[in-house]
Amino acid sequence: MKNRVQLITYADRITGHDLSALDQLLTTQLKSLFSGVHILPFYFPIDGSDAGFDPIDHTQVDPRLGDWQTVRQIGQHSEIMADLIVNHMSAQSEEFLDVLANAEASPYWDLFLKETDIFPAGITQQQAKQIYRPRPGSCFSQKTLNDGRVINFWTTFTDNQIDINVESPAGQAYLERVLTLFAQNGVKIIRLDAAGYAIKRAGTSCFMTDESFAFVDTLSRRANELGMETIAEIHSHFETQIAVANRVNRVYDFALPPLVLHTLFSLNCTALLHWLDIAPRNCLTVLDTHDGIGIIDAGPQGEKPGLLNAAEVDALVEKIHTNSDGQSRLATGAAASNLDLYQVNCTFYDALGQDDFAYLLARAIQFFSPGVPQVYYAGLFAVPNAMALLGKTNVGRDINRPYLTGLDLNEAFERPIVKGLMKLIEFRNTHDAFNGDFSCTGTATTAQLSWQKHGQIAQLNFDLAKMTAEIIIDNGIEKTGFVLADLLVGLS
Repeated sequence: MKNRVQLITYADRITGHDLSALDQLLTTQLKSLFSGVHILPFYFPIDGSDAGFDPIDHTQVDPRLGDWQTVRQIGQHSEIMADLIVNHMSAQSEEFLDVLANAEASPYWDLFLKETDIFPAGITQQQAKQIYRPRPGSCFSQKTLNDGRVINFWTTFTDNQIDINVESPAGQAYLERVLTLFAQNGVKIIRLDAAGYAIKRAGTSCFMTDESFAFVDTLSRRANELGMETIAEIHSHFETQIAVANRVNRVYDFALPPLVLHTLFSLNCTALLHWLDIAPRNCLTVLDTHDGIGIIDAGPQGEKPGLLNAAEVDALVEKIHTNSDGQSRLATGAAASNLDLYQVNCTFYDALGQDDFAYLLARAIQFFSPGVPQVYYAGLFAVPNAMALLGKTNVGRDINRPYLTGLDLNEAFERPIVKGLMKLIEFRNTHDAFNGDFSCTGTATTAQLSWQKHGQIAQLNFDLAKMTAEIIIDNGIEKTGFVLADLLVGLS
């Protein structure tokens, strides 16, 4: 993976069209800006109950977007990241419908995980309490077979997302088929979606157990054999992220977004600097993604202290609600369907109250943090909350999943915040110091994030008391640089 900024986007929502339109955008208006692109689920169908994360057919490109040939075409100029949806598939899939029709006689009977696979005598209330739940309610959904029997199938997320028994021969064959197809069509990086939930054991949390780690190890090795890197997608306590980082090629730094917000809200760098000192170096950094803004990654878990304490987490969430004029509250928790207990649904731009300087500083902190940066398409264009879409779907995360058009993009390219962010991306992509060694220091209200390689130094200095920031470039002979605010009006 190249150490340059990558784009995260849906193929259709960034252009209003298809994969060919995305290909054209990447080679024209966004040319040379991104070394890679994470194309969010482009499998059939892209408009299921979870925006493509509930595939009916994981091996088929949705015909409305194009085909595998178009994917390969994008891969000729951009490193493609694709989602391997490890944990589940759609209840409308051909495989699951065959199970409903033919029960044990179906060749796919063992492909899907049932309550009795893990709890032969049925789950007890105490066992159910032990299971880590990303969403409220039971982890099972009742499905009626054609012969009238009612079976409890494991559904970690929604009743339309039936968990795969990844330890069965059928489950292993399914994942191998998808992996091989990816490798054959130019995918270079695989995001292991919800891999932490894939292995279930009675008497455990059924989340990131020792068996889960071993499964991720095996899956990562197989992907590497096929010429692909793996990224683990896991929202959990920060210590888990550190542990997972030793198991895969890269892990997401999901603690960074809430810590950046906390830093800018509280005007205190302490928690951020502590994390940057201990954070994994083999990570992808994000501020926003297709999901909400993760909170659990920085907070406490049970007896384990967090990077932020409970009061700081509460203050962070409330500040997001305030900055977004209450819009995030309408999209988070019980206020909207498809909710997650550990996320706040809001664009990062609105989380910062549409403050252009604060937003640009947040991106500068991200780009100077250890790891390869990714920028979500809504964040690239500093898009506000999609309230009309939220009102239409009542799906909380749709607030940050806008449908853009060519006209929207043309207008966005003229905005100072978008121009400034693109200049910052260009700087991050081209300075060789970012391929060297990272260090950070500071006080409660000031910070210096530095990269150094062979005498080349790039440093971000910011002062929260004064709300100023500058980037210093030192080649050992002379120092140059620029004030961050100048990117909003043109370099001075």
